[in-house]
Amino acid sequence: MAETNERRENRIEKLEALRERGIDPYPPRVSRTHTAQEAVEALDAAAEGEEVSVQVVGRLLSVRVMGKSTFAHLADGSGKIQIYLRRDVVGEESYEVFRRQVDVADFVQASGVLFRTRTGEATVRVDSWAVISKTLRPLPEKWHGLRDVETRYRQRYLDLISNEQVRDIFVKRTRIVSRLRRFLDERGYLEVETPVLQPIYGGAAASPFTTHHNALDRTLYLRIADELYLKRLIVGGLDRVYEIGHNFRNEGISTRHNPEFTVCELYQAYADYDDIMRLVEEMYCAIVTDVIGSPKVTYQGNEIDFSPPWRRVTMRDAIMDGGGLDIEALNDYDSLYDAATAKGIKVTPQPSWGKLVDKLLGEVVEPDLIQPTFIVDYPIEISPLSKKKPGQPHLVERFEYFVGGLECGNAFSELNDPLDQRERFAAQQVDAAKGDEEAHPMDEDFVVAMEHGMPPTGGLGFGIDRMVMLYTGQESIREVSLFPQLRDR
Repeated sequence: MAETNERRENRIEKLEALRERGIDPYPPRVSRTHTAQEAVEALDAAAEGEEVSVQVVGRLLSVRVMGKSTFAHLADGSGKIQIYLRRDVVGEESYEVFRRQVDVADFVQASGVLFRTRTGEATVRVDSWAVISKTLRPLPEKWHGLRDVETRYRQRYLDLISNEQVRDIFVKRTRIVSRLRRFLDERGYLEVETPVLQPIYGGAAASPFTTHHNALDRTLYLRIADELYLKRLIVGGLDRVYEIGHNFRNEGISTRHNPEFTVCELYQAYADYDDIMRLVEEMYCAIVTDVIGSPKVTYQGNEIDFSPPWRRVTMRDAIMDGGGLDIEALNDYDSLYDAATAKGIKVTPQPSWGKLVDKLLGEVVEPDLIQPTFIVDYPIEISPLSKKKPGQPHLVERFEYFVGGLECGNAFSELNDPLDQRERFAAQQVDAAKGDEEAHPMDEDFVVAMEHGMPPTGGLGFGIDRMVMLYTGQESIREVSLFPQLRDR
């Protein structure tokens, strides 16, 4: 730290030296004719002997002084380009200022003519230059390839400066979200916005963040899902809606979970969960093909193919295959828990039979679901917003899908019977009284909306962070979140 402070003080001295010379180290504007990439392309396109003049700007990545001449590299958002200064061209005073008052990481503007060095590198022969932002802190040691995880996450700006592959992940993330919007827009979906601060949280089994609105003197919650508000829009006659935004769940932090995360939820009137499965297959394949260039990616050593159709398997068959347990036969809590324990499956006690089934799915099935797979037909008691499966009223038309051992999304044929919905909410209140902290609260306003008539509807919610993880081969959600939540140092 002492060394860093000393180097900072040295840079402040250089800043003051610039000001004493009448040079503003933070000028109000700059002039640029080409990005670094455009400059290289202009030289490539120039006819033999044609002179190409440019003004480029960027951060100095390196400076190599060779007596009366200096080579340096500067970078902007498009890439990097070399600049070449000669004392007899820029003038002795200007050259000495560059040598003595400019440091690696400073931002400069350089004007001149493009040429190629003997090694073929595109270079600007500088005839004038200017400081456009003096940096006061040096880049970290070995910043070309910064690897310290703590520094990378806490000071993401250094990570972006240092690691080109990190920048590429976030460029791809932006393209993924853009392509997702285009996919849905082209299919007639309307992008909407619903409240982040909600008087009643719902739409998922999760613990909320709680806050207080002073003017209204009421407790509000950061949303855990968009679902119940988007369904109100279906009631209102908007047949296809979607929202991309942040949800918040007051739960643990891990390589797969961040308390603030990005989701897309969509609802389509006159559709069911089979329609939504086909939509998911088409959507994932279209986006990865457009952004990555192929329907196949490598994730954690496995080649994953997003091409439709994806595998479909019932929850019952999945748990039977993975754990040797028949949940239809073991249809009460004690018998299922005892059978799982007898087989050596380590599961923690759960509030209900349905929660135990879901836990077993996570333990004995999910890690092996590498290729895209739909797990369908869930217990009704853990699916209070889903429509019952005809002929099997203890199950609902719900699916979750898994890729690379990750749970990636959740979808239903949406429950649209308001009396059934009221009863389901009431049952959730019983679970809450028994200690289930993730039970849905009663949302009377939502039930009233349903009583005005909601058409048959298919709905889907999925995590964009995990989609980006899969497409870019990242094992941790922190690698695809610009500013992940971290514990205190």
